[in-house]
Formats: sequence, C-alpha cells, structure tokens
Amino acid sequence: MSDTILTGDARAFSPLQITDTDFRRMVDFVKSSYGIDLSQKRQLITGRLSPTIRKLGYRNFSDFVSHLIEKRDDAEITMILNKLTTNYTFFMREIEHLDLFRQRIIPDLVRRHQKDKILSIWSAGCSSGEEPYNITMYLFDYLGAHAKEWDTRILATDISDRALSTAKRGVYELPDTVPAEWKRKYFTPNPNGSYTVTKDVRNNVIFQHFNLMDPIQFRRKFDVIFCRNVMIYFDQPTKDALVRRFYDATVPNGYLLISYSENLSQNTPYRRLATATFQK
Repeated sequence: MSDTILTGDARAFSPLQITDTDFRRMVDFVKSSYGIDLSQKRQLITGRLSPTIRKLGYRNFSDFVSHLIEKRDDAEITMILNKLTTNYTFFMREIEHLDLFRQRIIPDLVRRHQKDKILSIWSAGCSSGEEPYNITMYLFDYLGAHAKEWDTRILATDISDRALSTAKRGVYELPDTVPAEWKRKYFTPNPNGSYTVTKDVRNNVIFQHFNLMDPIQFRRKFDVIFCRNVMIYFDQPTKDALVRRFYDATVPNGYLLISYSENLSQNTPYRRLATATFQK
C-alpha cells in the first residue's frame, strides 16, 4: 500500500524507510563507537526506531542519522541502544555454569585470598542485574558466617542506563528455578507477587555505566570476569579485541566466563578450562 493513501494513524505506525547509505552510516557509527554489529539488523532498526524518530520530530532516517553522528548526544545514543539491544536475563541462567563457579572457582579464589580476603569479580554487561546478584548469593552461601570478614563486592557494568536503573531497584519476578531457601534468605516478598533483593545482597554490587569498547582501566585486576550473552552482538575482530582487553585485566590464573552460546577464537590468550569457561 502506498504511503500516500495511508491514514494518519496508519502512517504513524508504519516503519520509515532507510536508504542503503544511511543504513551503512548508522551501522558504521554504532559499531565503531560501541562494538555492536547491526549489519544484519536493518528490519530491526526501522521497526524499533521509526516511532521514536517520528516522536523526536524527524521525517526521515537521513536527518536523524546525521544528527546522531554530528551531535553524539549521550542520552539519545543510550536511548537508541536500549531499543536495539535485548536486555534479557534471569536468575539461575545457564545453571551448569553457575554450578562450576560454585564447586570449583569459588573454592579456588577463597584459598588464594585467605590473607587479604578480597575478591575482585566483574559482571560485564550485567543487564538488569540478576547475574551479579546471583553471584553474590553463591558467595554468601559458600562463605556462610565468615562472609562479613570478606570484601566480595562485585563490579557490575552495562551500557544501558535503563537496565542499570532496573538492576539498582532489585525488584523481580522470580522463576521457579530459584531455590526456596534463597527466596527466604535473599529476597523480600512484595504484595504484588514480586520480590526485592535484600539490602545485604544489593550492597554487595556496585553498578556502573561502562562501554566495553573503552579501555579497561579499573583500580584492580579481576579474579573472575563474567561476560555472558554480550559478545553475540559483536563481530569476530571486535570479540577478539575485547577478549584481549579482558585478558590484560585478569589476574594470573583468573577466569573468564562467557555464554554457552558463544566461543572464543583459537588464538585466544586464555586456555579453555571447561565449556564457556577460560583461565589465564
């Protein structure tokens, strides 16, 4: 149906068209600045961004892309990335991975840090916060009454301010996979059926906005880096460069955990320890 005979309401919901040139300009800008590869996401871009572009007062993608590239407005860019990336996660995701963390990695870290009692763990691409809270619960369970003697604070970063806002609130609908004991120990039930993460667990996580394309210059190197279901948005050269930065930010014999649906190149500096689990 021609756009000229659409009603006003129908036109408001129909995707704007994007030229090959403007599509490439946007793909190149997002990839060079944020590492996210949208080269196969043309329909996603037009479908998800058209209503927002109209709301901002633009009549076409060309003007909007030019504005985005020239002004580089942080709020607008964050809004775009929020709409184009899926922040989907949940408690106990890839449970076999977390079992390995509990059974093998935590005991190793506790042995190594008996003197300083400081663990350095990074949840990179933490989305809405379930992962770093999950990690905290495993640590608290393992350390038990001695947990207060340790500094187990986790750095949790994401590029999405919307996801970080949700993470800081710590309010969730819990899946059945969360153990009943954990619901009692680490959550407070709400009248509407949701649960709020307890203050002790929330205080163990430091949430921070961070772009994984930026240099990694945190104060401490990490015993463990979790970066699960993040690199699916990156092409291979971008993944390889990020893994190299992760490696440089990892302590000797430290760990990198990625998603079961991802893998590293054969030339990765890490050695493979188990499925989706690597060690320096």
